[in-house]
Amino acid sequence: MPYIPHTEKDVQEMLKAIGAASVEDLFNIIPENLKAKKPLILPSPISEQELLQEMVALSKKNAAVIDYISFLGAGAYHHYTPSIVSHLVSRSEFYTAYTPYQPEISQGTLQSIFEYQTLICQLTGMEVANASMYDGASATAEAVLMAMRLNNRSKVILSSALHPEYREVVDTYLYKNYDKIREILYCTETGRTLPEAIEKLLDKDTSCVVIQQPNFFGSIEDIKTISEVVHKNNSILIVAIAEPISLGLLKPPGELGADIVIGEGQAFGNGLNFGGPYLGFFATLEKYLRQMPGRLVGETIDKNGKRGYVLTMATREQHIRREKATSNICTNEGLCALSAAIYLSALGKNGLMEIARLNLSKTQYLKNRLKDIKGVKLAFRAPTFNEFVIELEKEPDDILKALLKKGIIAGLPLKRFYSELSKHILICVTEMNTKEQMDELVEGIEKVS
Repeated sequence: MPYIPHTEKDVQEMLKAIGAASVEDLFNIIPENLKAKKPLILPSPISEQELLQEMVALSKKNAAVIDYISFLGAGAYHHYTPSIVSHLVSRSEFYTAYTPYQPEISQGTLQSIFEYQTLICQLTGMEVANASMYDGASATAEAVLMAMRLNNRSKVILSSALHPEYREVVDTYLYKNYDKIREILYCTETGRTLPEAIEKLLDKDTSCVVIQQPNFFGSIEDIKTISEVVHKNNSILIVAIAEPISLGLLKPPGELGADIVIGEGQAFGNGLNFGGPYLGFFATLEKYLRQMPGRLVGETIDKNGKRGYVLTMATREQHIRREKATSNICTNEGLCALSAAIYLSALGKNGLMEIARLNLSKTQYLKNRLKDIKGVKLAFRAPTFNEFVIELEKEPDDILKALLKKGIIAGLPLKRFYSELSKHILICVTEMNTKEQMDELVEGIEKVS
């Protein structure tokens, strides 16, 4: 069993109920000559993550399979999920729960959503958060629609360093206003969105500007400067976060001037799951509350003075809002949001910071190793978190195929999304990548470059 929920008090109560004085009494049936007389010689303790990796490695000895090493990221991140997450979300009261239409009998579900909202606000530096959305891409598009409702403007500016698939979803949502979408080219030296480029495109019809932090190339954007530029025009700044583990180290966007912060919460206790289901988070300022899509759970006091939870805001089409609804999204990713809440609660502030530091330090190690290889160079000079882009002299497809035969998924070729980056690869490193794996990648690239 990966997680033992019994406390010492629980154990004592169970022993008392069956009439045993100690746990040892349960094994009296075993003859004394078969019992160990001294402690077993065991290796030193290791973490849960290391133990699981060791057991998986042992299991692979049963079959001749390739154990792939992955350096893929780009919006879907391989992080370790503590066993407590799967144990708790699998409890029947959570796993079988549906939308809390009857708050008086859904207090547990409502409280878990309330705790999730609180955690998202603390991470993003915003004042209110909703009960979650489908994924980061749809949350981005919903944020754009919300901005357009707030200031009644129709022009939208997207950074070209925003996740390409997020941009596609925004395009789909705004098909009627497609001609009002403008894209800002990223700086080819830094991989960042330039504030001066934004300033040139801003006008009185500009509703909002959308950037990503860290952006699709892994570069860390200058949110504060961009915020000042955007707000001079009375436009709204939307910040998307595809890799939320970065919030363990980076300053919250809300403290840097963001008006709406949205993103993908998959990294918080949810697996890669072949692309879904994922978790969209959405946070904003309290003054914009009534235009926020989705639902919001609030805490109150009942007539007996006891704490209770209610759906305080739910301006959705299912709540008879119809054409006045803020969104047609009619539910939230409840189980994924619960996983995120448990993950964040289990790690705590210090734990999340430690995971973020691991991601950063391992990424820096790999960057330093790769930049010394002939035929390889770092594409951008902006600081990064756990993703970065390299440029190759040779054709990337040939190198990636050669590495794949060795069981290494080296990264994402960017020419699929950016024609000008035909020889570039996006590489991601998380706490799941060991030094040995990174060295293996470096050696593999050295041989084929």
